[in-house]
Amino acid sequence: MTGGSENGLSVVALAGGVGGARLIDGLDRVLPPGSLTAVVNTGDDFEHWGLHISPDLDTVMYTLAGLAPEDRGWGIGGDTFEVLGEARRRGVDDWFQLGDRDLVTHLFRTKAMSGGKSLTQTTATLCKALGVERPILPMSDEPCPTTILTRRGEELAFQEWLVKERAALPVSNVRHGGSGETTRSVVDALNLADLIVICPSNPYVSIDPILGLTGIKEAVRLKPTVAVSPILGGKAVKGPLAAMISEIDGRPPSAEAVAAHYEDLLGGYAVHPGDSFEAPYPTLETNVHIQTIDDRVRFAGELIAFARKLK
Repeated sequence: MTGGSENGLSVVALAGGVGGARLIDGLDRVLPPGSLTAVVNTGDDFEHWGLHISPDLDTVMYTLAGLAPEDRGWGIGGDTFEVLGEARRRGVDDWFQLGDRDLVTHLFRTKAMSGGKSLTQTTATLCKALGVERPILPMSDEPCPTTILTRRGEELAFQEWLVKERAALPVSNVRHGGSGETTRSVVDALNLADLIVICPSNPYVSIDPILGLTGIKEAVRLKPTVAVSPILGGKAVKGPLAAMISEIDGRPPSAEAVAAHYEDLLGGYAVHPGDSFEAPYPTLETNVHIQTIDDRVRFAGELIAFARKLK
């Protein structure tokens, strides 16, 4: 594999959630400037208190800006919740925890987009203000809402199911809405990429929304693609993925189950020690639990070295 940028590969990382943000942070620290682009899920986006909330975009942005707390991953470390407390006192919906500093992001985004700026343009402005230089691209500028279909017959917006219901309702399926259109920025990044990295994100609600957009899966098939397992020893590091694998696909949660979900897209796969299986492509067995910055840097370096050896 040859590098498309000076001294390195041109890498596009597909991501959503805390695990995806942490791998992007590791890649950001080991790859040279100009070689990494993050394409981030927006199926989680929703309106709350009249504000446009983009949870996955913000998690990636705050992580790269060094603002995300390591204990929970989302939001801004050390943030206060005075506004949330006042909302609770006045009987306003308080199930989605917006911090006081975090609110500035949503206020800015909502105002910019109501003034005609695209989500891509607005994200770039927010990143610049926080000193984030790597491109963070929304997967689409159009609404693409993810809906959870529960075993009880409810249809819930993803954040309502995940946060308000605490992911406690068993899932029968996941639906991805919207026009299905991506952006020219995403298409250009994929066309120029030497390597696609599918981050250790939930495949159903973080990666499938990206892959389901027009032309994305076809573009990924044309490139060397490496995925990182979000399942370690049969368990998800964070979030409801393990239960979703059993509920949706009817199989035990495992690194192999996630790989099977991606079908023919993969040219390589990184798994946690003990999670290897007989795969039709090379596998990297190493510690993929990357909560700390040191772990992220170590693993990102191993992943890039592994990817360079792929044909």
